[in-house]
Amino acid sequence: MVDWAEECDVLVVGSGAGGCSGAYTAAREGLSVTLVEASEYFGGTTAYSGGGGVWFPTNAVLRRAGDDDTIEDALTYYHAVVGDRTPRELQDAYVRGGAPLIDYFESDDNIEFMLLPWPDYFGKAPKARAQGRHIAPKPLPIADDPELNESIRGPLGRERNGEPLPDVLIGGRALVGRFLIAMRKYPNVQLHRNTPLEELVVDDGAVVGAIVSNNGERRAIRARKGVVLAAGGFDQNDEMRSKYGVPGAARDSMGPWSNLGKAHQAGIAVGADVDLMGEAWWSPGLTHPDGRSAFALCFTGGIFVDQDGKRFTNEYAPYDRLGRDVIARIESGEMTLPFWMIYDDRGGRVPPVGATNVPVVETEKYVDAGLWKTADTIAGLAEQIGVPVEALEATVARFNELAAKGVDDDFGRGDEPYDLAFTGGGSALVPIEQGPFHAAQFGISDLGTKGGLRTDTVGRVLDTAGAPIAGLYAAGNTMAAPSGTVYPGGGNPIGTSALFAHLAVKDAATR
Repeated sequence: MVDWAEECDVLVVGSGAGGCSGAYTAAREGLSVTLVEASEYFGGTTAYSGGGGVWFPTNAVLRRAGDDDTIEDALTYYHAVVGDRTPRELQDAYVRGGAPLIDYFESDDNIEFMLLPWPDYFGKAPKARAQGRHIAPKPLPIADDPELNESIRGPLGRERNGEPLPDVLIGGRALVGRFLIAMRKYPNVQLHRNTPLEELVVDDGAVVGAIVSNNGERRAIRARKGVVLAAGGFDQNDEMRSKYGVPGAARDSMGPWSNLGKAHQAGIAVGADVDLMGEAWWSPGLTHPDGRSAFALCFTGGIFVDQDGKRFTNEYAPYDRLGRDVIARIESGEMTLPFWMIYDDRGGRVPPVGATNVPVVETEKYVDAGLWKTADTIAGLAEQIGVPVEALEATVARFNELAAKGVDDDFGRGDEPYDLAFTGGGSALVPIEQGPFHAAQFGISDLGTKGGLRTDTVGRVLDTAGAPIAGLYAAGNTMAAPSGTVYPGGGNPIGTSALFAHLAVKDAATR
């Protein structure tokens, strides 16, 4: 017999967008809820997101700005890019569920969103939107709430470079902060940090609670209506990455150290089925002096070349598509890491990357680490990065020819709205002609794994026979992503997390 140390209606594991959404929903619906977070901070991977946005077609924020999208168009787009890799009903639940969720959130004055136009990531797919289907949380000034500020994970500049905490929450930190503030008015909420999940408790085939640890002690928490697993991916667990064939390494993932896959393991131990376990949300990674390659986007110049000095991709493509290009070439044996961004001196020595996520430190540190190279000629640069001189010279010459005519016949750079999102209205093809010339080292990064426990349309975890496991739910990167092997648009990871945790709690409330 289990000796319960604590009881609640709903136990939520994790405190990113999914955990906070689930806990908030439970509290608002009159349920007692306990949220456990494995790490020292609330926020999970969500808190590292610079935008913190959600991809929710036809939501009220978009509508107020004159958006004329339809759910039918959004479904056409989503189905076209995701295909049949995931159940159609799961895809539909995501696309249809976002707008009602924003209505639910916005009825609380503490949870506010704003427009953040962001093009869909497959601009040539039917019914893609150049302006996107994306909104983000409004910034949240909390200069008078230092305890809240200190309790939320991030920003990355603070955690990796020792930068001071800003007194305004933005992006994912703002979303988490708004949820935490909104939950303050409910007396039926318990929030515990430094409390990792250890295992689930099953009675007569149903999940009835969980064992967690805190300060080295195991504690049993009973959940009368359900347990919601929203604990992120297993991106920081190299053993699991190897087991399931996830390319890359934990050190180059953007997830927090606590994303060890314990929720996945706990679900599997009670019979849960899994899917997409070799998948992640990919990106190219600018390599920093600490040796870690971190998510980078918003490129405004340069080209990527491989170990042969040859260009191999559309550098302005959405980051997941670009990351998948790199991985496919590595897996086929065509390419090895690292690869290099080649650019000229029109913007100086710092690479033309608008959003490095991990803030760039002093140039000298990159130079001393051998990560940034400079030469007066392309030939000299080729020698410094160890690629064939004639190949790199030919690659740059070819790119400059394409830039002169304004059309990338080789890789289609500039052919889709996302390619032009950060050009300031200019061409996507910026020639490499103003010496000295530079190279910056890149690797492969990810925003977390996206494989996990298979669920139905309300987040109920399914067993290997396809039947729901009573009392067990999953959301976000702990569930197998509805988007399958693609990244349809910015805000899909956070949107999936927030929505399915909300749906899970609404279902649990009926148990």
